[in-house]
Amino acid sequence: MREAIGSTWTFQLIIIFILIFACFLTLVISYSKAYTLKNEVLTMIEKYEGITRNTDEGIGSQEIINNYLTNNSYRTTGSCETEYYGATNLTGEYEKAQSGRKYYYCFKESKLKSGNGNAIVYDITLFYKFNLPVVGEITTFRVDGRTNSFIGSNYRLTK
Repeated sequence: MREAIGSTWTFQLIIIFILIFACFLTLVISYSKAYTLKNEVLTMIEKYEGITRNTDEGIGSQEIINNYLTNNSYRTTGSCETEYYGATNLTGEYEKAQSGRKYYYCFKESKLKSGNGNAIVYDITLFYKFNLPVVGEITTFRVDGRTNSFIGSNYRLTK
């Protein structure tokens, strides 16, 4: 009887370590996906010189960003700081961030004083959820990023 009780505790300990490892692995994979999405969005903003709207000359970066996030099954929402703009959906609508509202991503344009004119940088925030199949959503984390400075396009959403 003594060996049966001892092996039960060992078996339970092994199961607990497997669950901890599975949670850690899920967290790392979710963070990796969100970090990759954030880097791609930053690259798009830099390429199109800001978050730009559609023009007669072509498609703007806002539609490209939204299409990219949609195609990569990005559906996570979170709250933004009030000085940011938040994407209310992935079809192109955005608004000045309000407390208590959920947004797909947030962005803020900042002007920097530089030697060759007024340069711009964008701060962007994406979100990712830590959820487990049985437990459900545990919490939502933020992934923040900043572009390199650039001069900017005339078709930016915010000026």
